[in-house]
Amino acid sequence: MSEVFRNWAGNQSVTPAEVRTPSSAEEVARAVREAAASGRRVRMVGTGHSFTGVALTDGLLLRPHALTGIRETGDGWVTAAAGTPLRVLNEELHRMGLALANMGDITAQTLAGAIQTGTHGTGRDVGGLADQVTGLELVLADGEVVTVSRGGTGKIRDGVSEQDLFDAARVGLGALGVLTAVTFRVEPSFLLRSSRQPMPLTEILDSLDAITSDNEHLDFFWLPHTDTCLTKRNNRSPGPADPPSAFRHWLDNTFLENTLFGALCGVGGRFPGAIPRLNAISAAALSASTHTDTSYKIFTSVRDVRFLEMEYAVPRELLGQALRETRDLVERRDWKITFPIEVRVTPASDAWLSTAYGRETAYVACHIYRPTPNPAYFEGVEEIMTRLGGRPHWGKLHTRDAGYLATVYPRFGDFRALRDRLDPDRVFANDYLDTVLG
Repeated sequence: MSEVFRNWAGNQSVTPAEVRTPSSAEEVARAVREAAASGRRVRMVGTGHSFTGVALTDGLLLRPHALTGIRETGDGWVTAAAGTPLRVLNEELHRMGLALANMGDITAQTLAGAIQTGTHGTGRDVGGLADQVTGLELVLADGEVVTVSRGGTGKIRDGVSEQDLFDAARVGLGALGVLTAVTFRVEPSFLLRSSRQPMPLTEILDSLDAITSDNEHLDFFWLPHTDTCLTKRNNRSPGPADPPSAFRHWLDNTFLENTLFGALCGVGGRFPGAIPRLNAISAAALSASTHTDTSYKIFTSVRDVRFLEMEYAVPRELLGQALRETRDLVERRDWKITFPIEVRVTPASDAWLSTAYGRETAYVACHIYRPTPNPAYFEGVEEIMTRLGGRPHWGKLHTRDAGYLATVYPRFGDFRALRDRLDPDRVFANDYLDTVLG
């Protein structure tokens, strides 16, 4: 009997016909050829941190656990196997005196899973993981193993250039091939000075341009039913390092942000009417703090409380409108929302299906405690975001299909044409891709 795959949030599951754990690109290629010959579809899963069904398949499911570790290093670059968790990559890079310039806050993801779904983090000058990729090794639907790189001038086959495949496959949803290795641009290890400060939402809305332009990495969380946000401003520092004490780290990252917050979510789940008061208590408990530490330790966070998430990318200049309309909607509909709304920014990207493609971008992420879903909340916010030309995060809940997505991605048609050439029989298809790609 085949094993059941479930994602982290527990809202997606599947029982594939077969599961394999390949340890090389050649083994992946063999698995793809055999699956195609038997009429089965193929997907490579990560660690299940997507809320959508992007990784699911009822055919051959490939596990990434044996495709791990750094393969090769060079001057300003590192190649790692695609199944390597971000946590492991960060630690290995640090041992070598290296670091990624930017990253998101979850480190359990595999490199391939994070890149393929467009994991982004926040940054004024440096974009998400896909924008730091300089090369990819992937297995195509016919079992061919190919390598593509930024600026590559070769041809993969008739009608498919190396540069086009590179730009399409960085955020490729697993639709163009199975990633087996990724090359990142890296730089010498650096310190970040992290300043956390509560601020009124109204004040932030009046100063969005200033606080985004003045900080290399800005992230803020608005607590619904209050006017309070927690801002996180991370900027490079010459040092010295001044990390939080073991107790302060436990207090902030384990107890307050997970244990206590989880308890408050549980109370709010049982007594929704108490949520505004609980959020007011949480807002009053926020305090300012500053410390300096190794970059990846500042970028990343622990997330133990299970939730469901929807995130939209909107043009940066429309962020204020998006937040005001979302705040007004929550108040008007009187929804009781425990989780804060998170806001981040990135520069424009050149990866075809990056949510930041071709425009400076702001992200608005809405979360709901997993045991108490609120579909109407997500639907209402989604209406706002789509009216503003928003693009849904590929790994987070949304209801958009190919018809809508073609209107907000300038290279959407090019991506679909490339897919037709590389996977005409849809070896890598699944229900999610049928919806979002058509």
